[in-house]
Amino acid sequence: MQIEMKVSGLTIDPITNTPIVILKDFQEKKVIPIWIGIFEASAIATELEKIKFSRPMTHDLLCDLLNVLEAMVSRIEINDVRNNTFYAHIVLVKDGHNYIVDSRPSDAIALALRANAPIFVHDKVIEKARNIDFGPNAGDVDDLKQEKMKEFLENLSNDDFGKYKM
Repeated sequence: MQIEMKVSGLTIDPITNTPIVILKDFQEKKVIPIWIGIFEASAIATELEKIKFSRPMTHDLLCDLLNVLEAMVSRIEINDVRNNTFYAHIVLVKDGHNYIVDSRPSDAIALALRANAPIFVHDKVIEKARNIDFGPNAGDVDDLKQEKMKEFLENLSNDDFGKYKM
């Protein structure tokens, strides 16, 4: 089963200073943190803030290409977590046919925001995310810091996202 989620905001991992995109279900009962790169965080933030550039950035270009080809992003699916790495699919529709494209979640989210496409997360991802090691350097983080990170993420409020909350 899949649950539709929304981008709740962007924050910074206080231990590694890595950007995190936070997804929440619409009832705000389930939360998924996904560590992403700085460039992907910038792509998501610019769309959340509706910042337009004089020339298309990569995700804007991809969205424009899909429009020219008369293909539509019908949804994205965050479908797996393996070795603390999240996996996603972009589901495209053209001429009544579905096409599934493998993607990093951060790129899929940036595209979904631009295409106004829904974001779905598989139940197994939500379950696995509860037991994930936090951050790209989690192997270097002791159990106390792991517990503090879990507590930090569980206690995030909308105010913690600054201008990037939704």
